[in-house]
Amino acid sequence: MAEESGQERTERATGKRLREAREKGQIPRSRELNNMVMMLAASGGLVLLGQGMLQSLQGILRQAFQVERDSLFDPVAMLQSFGHLFGDALMLLAPFLLLMIVAAVIGPLAIGGWSFSAQALTLKWERLNPVKGLGKIFSWRGLVELGKALAKFAVVATVAVTLLWNLASELLGLGFEPYERAFDHAVSLFVKAFIILSASLVLIAAVDVPFQLWDYARQLRMTRQEVKDEFKETEGRPEVKSRIRRLQRELAQRRMMEEVPKADVVITNPTHYAVALRYDQDKMKAPRVVAKGSDLVAARIRAVASEHRVPIFSAPPLARAIYFSTEIGREIPAGLYVAVAQVLAYVYQLKTWAPGGARPEPPADLPVPEEFLKRGPGKRA
Repeated sequence: MAEESGQERTERATGKRLREAREKGQIPRSRELNNMVMMLAASGGLVLLGQGMLQSLQGILRQAFQVERDSLFDPVAMLQSFGHLFGDALMLLAPFLLLMIVAAVIGPLAIGGWSFSAQALTLKWERLNPVKGLGKIFSWRGLVELGKALAKFAVVATVAVTLLWNLASELLGLGFEPYERAFDHAVSLFVKAFIILSASLVLIAAVDVPFQLWDYARQLRMTRQEVKDEFKETEGRPEVKSRIRRLQRELAQRRMMEEVPKADVVITNPTHYAVALRYDQDKMKAPRVVAKGSDLVAARIRAVASEHRVPIFSAPPLARAIYFSTEIGREIPAGLYVAVAQVLAYVYQLKTWAPGGARPEPPADLPVPEEFLKRGPGKRA
């Protein structure tokens, strides 16, 4: 896609891209690091367990050659003897083999971590294409692998030649030593040489690990267009987000309108703002805003209130003060208690008013603090 659009992969891989790559089994790996860990583990195992294993192996060999004459002509006895010797040898090598298994697991975990992907196990026929195989061999990556192999050979060969040169006198002197002493000396020289050769792989791994991390990051680089497309897919396309917000507003407004019939009073501006209040002295500390709106929403609140015979009271300063200071579902601030209490008292008087009696007078000059009058535009009448 990047090649078709002419864009270069200059952007670092995003978290989503890295997760998808890990799910596909694409993680950084270094074979040189694995080889180094295995060789160093084997060297350590030989140092710690070598002498004990050597003595035990000598005992097993002695036991193998000490066979009675009658047993040589008995196939069953020979098979049983072989089984016992094989079991003893396996138990003897078990700690060393366990150490190598642990090293084989630690090596890959050191750079790429644990990863199991079923997708990586699926059969892909393009991998069997000989043309693509040849293309990989003669690609720049194939040249890099060839250079690494030659460099590794040069390093190990240089260390081996230097080691043989320094140990030449000791190796030649083994022929003049007694058998048992020569055998022990040869084993110690072998272990020493093995440790030095294994240590030489540290240099190769120190170069290969950074290269593998760099190459892995390079392969997962993205174009700017891919980053933008992923951001849209992750965060949502603008038109979809706009539609979701619109639906959310409609749903919230529908729920709000369902609360208007339960209100005790609707205070208006009288045309631009409308605020519906409800107060239950047993459950609430102060009157609560159950609905509010401006312009068309305010008109809708007034219509629903009229339909359900909810009192509508015109008090422009108080309506604006509540609208800009209190969110839906919240109780009004303490500074508006007195003004709202006068409105609710008037509403309660209307509910108990009998047609033959004197009609209650609406409260005038409601005490709205100056700090609430400064909130909001305050320009609409």
